[in-house]
Amino acid sequence: MPAVLGFLLSGIGMPVIAVIMGTFNPGGFRAEMNHKISPLFSLVILTLMYLAIGPLMAIPRTAATSFSIGILPITGDGMLPLAIFTTLYFICAWWLSITPSKLLDRVGKVLTPIFAIMIVLLIIVGMVAYTTPSTAAPMGKYAASAFGNGFVEGYNTVDTLASFAFCIIALGAMKRIHFASEKEHVASVWMAGAAVAVLMGGLYLGLALLGNHFPIPQSVYEDASVNLGAYVLSQTSFQIFGTVGMAFLAVMVTLTCFTTTVGLIAAVSTFFAEEFPVLSYKKYVTLICLVSLVLANLGLNQIIQVTLPLLLFVYPIAISVVMLTIINKFVGLSKLGMRCTVTAAGLVSAIDIAAQFFHLDGAAALIQGLPLGDSGLGWLVPVLICLVLSLVLPGKISGESALDESL
Repeated sequence: MPAVLGFLLSGIGMPVIAVIMGTFNPGGFRAEMNHKISPLFSLVILTLMYLAIGPLMAIPRTAATSFSIGILPITGDGMLPLAIFTTLYFICAWWLSITPSKLLDRVGKVLTPIFAIMIVLLIIVGMVAYTTPSTAAPMGKYAASAFGNGFVEGYNTVDTLASFAFCIIALGAMKRIHFASEKEHVASVWMAGAAVAVLMGGLYLGLALLGNHFPIPQSVYEDASVNLGAYVLSQTSFQIFGTVGMAFLAVMVTLTCFTTTVGLIAAVSTFFAEEFPVLSYKKYVTLICLVSLVLANLGLNQIIQVTLPLLLFVYPIAISVVMLTIINKFVGLSKLGMRCTVTAAGLVSAIDIAAQFFHLDGAAALIQGLPLGDSGLGWLVPVLICLVLSLVLPGKISGESALDESL
């Protein structure tokens, strides 16, 4: 349960809060970061975020997830089936991305709720069919710190990073509603956020309980190439609903992931074409599809492992920006202190990456010496210290939003 709570906090709680806070500034988080830290910092962090929600993780992962759930149970694991599937997948995604159409958006609006209903049905029937929870003790890193590692696993949703971009879209949609006052705007944003948190939290919690009750063979646990989430979904569908149920799940997952892929390719290509116009939109689409194709062929688990250093670096900085934004809405904060806060988050994260992936003894000793360092949250206490310094250092700036001007 601690691991699930950690995952829910970073995988749902932080993204929802980030979207809420981002919609309180007409310019979104970019304006917040420009004002609080610097335009250069804003550009660099947003670039890293778009790479994470684009070709370096989210896009190739959608293809790999579609293969793991929809194709792998039929063809078996292998490089050739994965290569054929992902090539066809990204050819179609490339074509639709360079020829924008509202048809895909409309299809996505229908598929997403159907897919969510199917997952809910699968959870309910699965909980009835599998009534015995797993009694196995936490293994590996979860034995040492279940909550901390669950929190870090929530990074893999990349939803907090996506919320930095999505808040602009949400803000545009809310402007069309024409709220009567700032109070009504704020209340509506918080109500929508709370509804999303409850619904998504219930869905993730249900999937976690299903995974805890579904009997997974020891050989599957020991196979590093198997993604346990994809395995539980596909096998549960097969055992409960048979071949037809598994096929339906496969089609739904593939189509839902595909609509997400095309949307991400278009959004990321637009960002890079506007910020770095050395290439046209269509050339960025082509480049993103090619990079995503290469990474997708690593397989779902390998994609997560390869891109984890980027997430471990960007996520603490993103969370720090959200924390600064929240606090600055109520009290003035020193610009120097806020710069120190994000610097501390980035520096500790970089040291943590050096310890985990480059096995540097000095870096490992520094991380272990920090509070919560052994749970992947070594950045938290330095960030909190810098936040306190932001309250007392000179050069304070106000974080009041400009909602009144935009209503």
